[in-house]
Amino acid sequence: MERHYAVMGDPIQHSLSPWMHNAGYEALGLDAEYQRFRVEASHLAEAVKGLRALGFSGWNVTLPHKENIVSLLDTLTPQAQRAGAVNTVKIHEGQLIGHNTDGDGFVRSVEEELHGFEGKKAVLLGAGGASKGIALALAEQGMCLHILNRTPEKAKGLAQAIEREGGTASTGEFAPGDWLKDVDLLVQTTSVGLHRESFPFSLEGISKQALVVDIIFNPMETAFLKEAKKLGCRTHNGLEMLLYQGALAWEFWLGGQAPVKEMRQALKNQLFKGMFNKG
Repeated sequence: MERHYAVMGDPIQHSLSPWMHNAGYEALGLDAEYQRFRVEASHLAEAVKGLRALGFSGWNVTLPHKENIVSLLDTLTPQAQRAGAVNTVKIHEGQLIGHNTDGDGFVRSVEEELHGFEGKKAVLLGAGGASKGIALALAEQGMCLHILNRTPEKAKGLAQAIEREGGTASTGEFAPGDWLKDVDLLVQTTSVGLHRESFPFSLEGISKQALVVDIIFNPMETAFLKEAKKLGCRTHNGLEMLLYQGALAWEFWLGGQAPVKEMRQALKNQLFKGMFNKG
């Protein structure tokens, strides 16, 4: 019997998840299909009921629904409870179970390059939904967090959430500072750069030992990453995070190990196709 999965969000036309998941199903010979649906915020509850009625086995959730969907679910995994947001839903024995793979997906995407987390310093730029999941997962790995956000209250709220979980966190001004000298991992979680605009401040003085990550993957190299690379840092875009959060969602739905190699190749193929088909 064919299983059905999907991603819902608004906007959604940019999502590469269908290619990633469908390539994985094909690689393992699974009778399954993954689709994408544009769902406006005012129709979220109807969409959840509709997917359930249509017999979907699960779905992913992206902006702007990650927090609002929580009240529509029956139960949450510990990862979703800590993040206060859901990016993956599974129907199990009639129950809607909410899960969050963003943080763990990010950790998996950088662990090989970072060579351990314990006692190292991570600086996060931004304190929105994506930042929260990443920050909590990094704190759980033993990293010390420093959070910079244009709205200081949001950064302080995230730092307090980390400390409630037993982690270590501080906040600062969204600007250059002494943190540049001793940062091990710098993560850009805002939307700045999505439209190829420049970043609002310079990374001049950053430690050359830092791993610098921008969770944006299209464009593949933002102005932020270009500067970090020019200053001698190792850099990653958000493609690996997308891959691993998707792989963890797969494993939550289906069990077993996701075919990461084939899923990665499908993402790259689709991204390059989109680059060459513009205009």
